[in-house]
Amino acid sequence: MGCALAQQPAETIKSAPSPKADTVVERRANIRVDTTLVLIPVSVLDSLGRYMISLEKENFRIFEDKVEQEITQFSDEDAPLSMGIVFDTSGSMGGKLAKSREAVAQVMRTANPEDEFFVVQFNDRPELTMRFTADTAEIQNKLIFTQSKGRTALLDGVYLAMNQMKKARNPRKAILIISDGGDNSSRYTETEVKKNVREADVQIFALGIFEPLAGRGRTSEELGGPALLGELANETGGRHFEVGNLAELPDVAEKIALALRKQYVLGYTPKNGERDGKYRRVQVRLAKTSGLGPLRTIFRTGYYAPAQ
Repeated sequence: MGCALAQQPAETIKSAPSPKADTVVERRANIRVDTTLVLIPVSVLDSLGRYMISLEKENFRIFEDKVEQEITQFSDEDAPLSMGIVFDTSGSMGGKLAKSREAVAQVMRTANPEDEFFVVQFNDRPELTMRFTADTAEIQNKLIFTQSKGRTALLDGVYLAMNQMKKARNPRKAILIISDGGDNSSRYTETEVKKNVREADVQIFALGIFEPLAGRGRTSEELGGPALLGELANETGGRHFEVGNLAELPDVAEKIALALRKQYVLGYTPKNGERDGKYRRVQVRLAKTSGLGPLRTIFRTGYYAPAQ
């Protein structure tokens, strides 16, 4: 559901929904498997942007490199989530911090007891300010003391969050970026971060807070912000929301919370069993949906096959 595409050995998939996923990782090191289960989270929206939550396995078809695959696992349950909050505290966020904190609180109102969260704050450089915790109040209290200053190391913040996500205990993984976009202080390049994102099984949701073009005007970094955040989100099957009016921020955050909770997960064992480490393109199509009107799917567009 909220997690991005995941590859898991068939022997361990039964343990995936459990929050004790760290023990599964330990077992993997001692098991050599010849099959891989690929998990694809899918959101389905109608023409008004509402989430369709009544579809069945028969409504989906999935393709890998244009070859149709057999869907062997199907789920529409709200399973535990591991989420990283990547929170912009650069100088340009001064008047936006209060509403940004509200947005985080709104997302966390839908949390399950087994969910876990961490926080990466960034300005000139990123900092892991809260390690994984299930205490949402602790997260929100931590953000109360944030102050805006410095430049914007957005890409470094995402890179640090992706590394921290390797310690997640839940199979569903997501990162929420809250930023006014752009980057002017990172050590990592766009190419490096996009490659890192493409290789991970993490969905990225981005909440971009941008100055209206008709207002005082965006900086050069802000002008590039929507495209950067959009590419990071689309690459992973997540979503990017642009906000020009700060008053809309909590409402948009509620949409992100819905996006995290209203997903299907399709699982299949690839017909191409080569362990070549190559990128496999994935496509999800809808079937047997007559009478439901125009529908749109959002999903991760590919994954890297195991290399050994």
